[in-house]
Amino acid sequence: MKGMTTKIEAIDWSSIASSMHENGYAMIPEFLSKKTCQQLIDLYNNPRGYRKTVIMERYRFGLGEYKYFEYPLPETIQILRESIYPKLVPIANLWIKVLRMNTLFPDSFNELQKQCHENNQLKPTPLILKYEKGGFNTLHQDLYGAIYFPIQVVLFLNQPEIDFTGGEFVLTQQVARAQSKAIVLKPNKGDMLIFTTNFRPIKGQRGYYRATMKHGVSELLSGTRHTLGIIFHDAVS
Repeated sequence: MKGMTTKIEAIDWSSIASSMHENGYAMIPEFLSKKTCQQLIDLYNNPRGYRKTVIMERYRFGLGEYKYFEYPLPETIQILRESIYPKLVPIANLWIKVLRMNTLFPDSFNELQKQCHENNQLKPTPLILKYEKGGFNTLHQDLYGAIYFPIQVVLFLNQPEIDFTGGEFVLTQQVARAQSKAIVLKPNKGDMLIFTTNFRPIKGQRGYYRATMKHGVSELLSGTRHTLGIIFHDAVS
């Protein structure tokens, strides 16, 4: 999987940082090949390698299904976690600094995972999600425990308007004493979206203030939609 690491190193991370600071999200087009997208979709139908399957309707999370991977993770997903995390740490720690929060994140993924495990967060959180006609995901945040990294990644494995219609990725931004702002994105197959898990700083006249962010998926009108979610912190056991 050397090619995956090389591709991650070749990304213009300064541009990603600028987009994250300005918008709370950043898009990397055509990050995954069509072949890799199909390989990941095929993983979904393999009964092995998952720790849990969630039927979203049962928990009022929406309408669809997702599966959490079990350790050890597939090599591609492990590389994504280990290689992307260090690129995002400077962004996350700058947010922590300007918002005058206390916790800074370690430079390496292994150190973050160690913190999670010391806090009894032992379960892997990477997952594949599947939606069919009528499926949707309610607005939410993927926190899973007291230790959580404020940035995560989603990779899009199907092509909109060909494999499915509807199913837009939705972000909402809420600040105190103001109406929520909705951001609607329609990434293509193979695109990688980096976005805030929980919050982001916004600069005001008196310094920075915290905006709360949530994400979800609008209703699918037809077809099937798969995505791969990469969350860097682990979940409470």
